Amino acid sequence: MAPAQELFETAVADSKKLTRRPDDDTMLELYAFYKQATEGDATGARPGPFEFVARAKYDAWKDRAGMSKEVAMKAYVKLVNHLKSRE
Repeated sequence: MAPAQELFETAVADSKKLTRRPDDDTMLELYAFYKQATEGDATGARPGPFEFVARAKYDAWKDRAGMSKEVAMKAYVKLVNHLKSRE
């Protein structure tokens, strides 16, 4: 397994152990980096205007279009490590 993959998997586990819930914008960042790292570019239709949460999540993921999975993994790890350091 590649080092980036191992660090990513550790960060995913660590993100579930955070004692303080990150703010909504940070949660969207985590979601978007995770989806980009695991699935690549966003697919499917954009959720409707009254599906506020689904639309925000889709938009955050779509904003990372073109980002490689490895770069997304590294960004996710960096963000989780930053959150852990603030606890």
